[in-house]
Amino acid sequence: MKAVYREQRYICGDYLDVYIYPVYRKPSSPGAKAQPSTETQAKLNARNSTEQLTRLIHTNFTPRDLSIGLDYAINPPDDETAKKDIQNFIRRLKRKIKKLGLPELKYIVVTEKSTRGRYHHHIIINGNIDRDEVERLWGHGRANARRLQFNETGVADLAKYISKSPIFYKRWFASRNLERPYQPKPNDYRIKSRRRAAELASETENYRLWEKLYPDHSLGEVRPFHNEENGGVYLFARLYRKDSKFIEPLRKRRPERSRDMRDEQFQESGWWQA
Repeated sequence: MKAVYREQRYICGDYLDVYIYPVYRKPSSPGAKAQPSTETQAKLNARNSTEQLTRLIHTNFTPRDLSIGLDYAINPPDDETAKKDIQNFIRRLKRKIKKLGLPELKYIVVTEKSTRGRYHHHIIINGNIDRDEVERLWGHGRANARRLQFNETGVADLAKYISKSPIFYKRWFASRNLERPYQPKPNDYRIKSRRRAAELASETENYRLWEKLYPDHSLGEVRPFHNEENGGVYLFARLYRKDSKFIEPLRKRRPERSRDMRDEQFQESGWWQA
């Protein structure tokens, strides 16, 4: 099955998300499968949703901004009441910000419900308002506001945590004044073959090949996936700008290995799962 390998980039503030995946032009037979299985696609969809949320946060927020957790002293009776509570909280925030003469509110909200039926709201806002002021505005129980913390992979762990069990049809809702990540036109000529994609998949420690492709960036993480049905190599990488003023590397580069050692380790370790 012939394929070209497509590079799709998303520029999200100081972060760069890169997807590399095969695009099949002419299947070798009418029954050949060019797409992942239903089960695999479901996993990919869930992961993609979290990555979309991560990109939105990276594009619009910095360590000056706030991540807020809102709990209840008395649990709401249903989803609709919980939804109204967070909407009213946002309205109070907007009024307070306007009264203080601060810049317009930006926010992202995720509401979850535990297995015991307890509601919890996660909200990310621009940090122009004092944290104590924010916590006092909730009024339904405990509120905890803290500064966003970014590392090599940004706030990926936070995005995964807050979107693990959303209760509404949309996994999150956000203010309309958020900037969307910049998505350049896909490139079908940068990654020329499956072999090249496999080489990039093996570079999960030293990052030499990745940083040669993206010289202004350092690599935060690589997640490769091998589709057994069509033999394709699928890659996701998150990089960050070397000149970023607030992203500090957490890991030291390991000594460079030979190509033979990299290939041997890659074959022995197998492929990451979606």
